[in-house]
Formats: sequence, structure tokens, C-alpha cells
Amino acid sequence: MRDRLDEFGDDTAVVLVTFTDATNLADYTSSHELPFPVLIDRDRSAYRDFGLGRGTIRRVWGLRAARRYVQIFRTAGLSGLARPTEDTLQLGGDFVIAPDGTLAYGFWGEGPDDRPSVDDLIAAVRGIDR
Repeated sequence: MRDRLDEFGDDTAVVLVTFTDATNLADYTSSHELPFPVLIDRDRSAYRDFGLGRGTIRRVWGLRAARRYVQIFRTAGLSGLARPTEDTLQLGGDFVIAPDGTLAYGFWGEGPDDRPSVDDLIAAVRGIDR
């Protein structure tokens, strides 16, 4: 998505909302060089307001997650693995809010790897009657 931000238009603000603590966020943002603001929703009130629930253990910690952890282990060894410090079952989503504050597009993820395509997000932004 980072390489396609210009396709959203100059009057579009992209914001990442997370519930992690500031210590974890600082490491993440510095290593990923995020070109947009990141907000912390520590009590997850926005997650609840947008209807983002929790995933099942099977879906969140299933085969896809196991494959990812094998990749991390192969690359970084045991130092690349750490115990979770937050709710790993919390699901995410992607939302487009129109200038009038209404929800123009919503995507409620079913797992940690479930996200809409960048093309879908760009189409949603462009579809807003400005």
C-alpha cells in the first residue's frame, strides 16, 4: 500500500489505528517507516464501535500463522520469536470515512491476514461524492 498512497488523492488521509502500547508501536513504526500517522486505541473503543470482534483460536493460530512463524524462525532464529503482549485474537478492519463523517466503506477481517486489496480501498475512496 505504501507505494500506492498517491493513488488515494491529495485530500485523503490514511491513518493506522492500533491497540498496542507505545513501546511496541515505536519499534514497529521505526522498522516499517510508515508514511502515515498511527493512533493508539488502547481500550479498543474504536474497535468495538466499528464492530470488530475477536477471531477464533483456530482461525488466528491456524496453518497460516504456523507457516509465518516457521518463516520468522528460519530468518531470525529464536530471537525473532517473542511471546505476545496483547490480545492476539482481536480482529482488524479497513474503513473509509466520507468527509461528512459517514462510513463509505467497511471491511471486517475474519483473521489476522484478512484484508481488502489496495484496489478495493482506492475504489472506495474514489467512489465518495466529494
